[in-house]
Amino acid sequence: MDKKELLFYDAYEAFYGMAKKSNAFQKFCKDAFGEDFSQDGFSNIEQINMILQYIPQKDNVRILDIGCGNGKMLGYLQEKTEAYICGFDYSEEAIETARFLFPKNSEFREGVIGEIDYPEENFDVIISMDTMYFAKDMTAFVNQVKKWLKERGVFFVGYQEGDVIPKTENMHTTMLSKALVMNGMKYEAIDITEQTYELLKKKRISAIAHQNEFEAEGYRDWFDMLIGQTECATETFEQFKEKMARYIYVIRK
Repeated sequence: MDKKELLFYDAYEAFYGMAKKSNAFQKFCKDAFGEDFSQDGFSNIEQINMILQYIPQKDNVRILDIGCGNGKMLGYLQEKTEAYICGFDYSEEAIETARFLFPKNSEFREGVIGEIDYPEENFDVIISMDTMYFAKDMTAFVNQVKKWLKERGVFFVGYQEGDVIPKTENMHTTMLSKALVMNGMKYEAIDITEQTYELLKKKRISAIAHQNEFEAEGYRDWFDMLIGQTECATETFEQFKEKMARYIYVIRK
């Protein structure tokens, strides 16, 4: 498969190149999200810390991040738990950075959802933050994830509707929830739409605070992207939730 045909491939190659070089972007991430994980979405420190309670307190824990980017989120989880971390991403730029930043007790691979594979019952926790919509067949991919999980393992998903994936009625009508049911996987879901709205407002304020630094680095286009991404936060919450929704899913094998 030509990776350039995949969703947002060229944009993400450029994004991770910028994230590696831009001090302005790193400062923006810390201000907006509480920590720099090179976020291009909504994964703030509170959401990432939620994952910690599902990581077993034992030896030889293995975590997989689907669409791991440059590995910074996995690196944070490893620091907190000493887990062996694995991640894959279709971005060559991102994986090259992840391997450089986190060379110990780790495995980072270039790979595409639906094509990459791992041994069965290999992971205690599998994470997907804003990456499930890259699956061409979500039901088939959930089945793969189920096989990769150890017995009693946890699949933790941050899932957005209203941008790449059309908004449905609620957390139980999403493409993901239907794929989980089809695979016989039980889940708990939390609606964090309002928190996401507040985060978007913070993201917009943080971007504006660093505008001059973005421009001085020659990254005005990335500043403009952040402003465009957060335009919806200038609406009322009632208007926002008519178009957008965000959920956390905790799925157990």
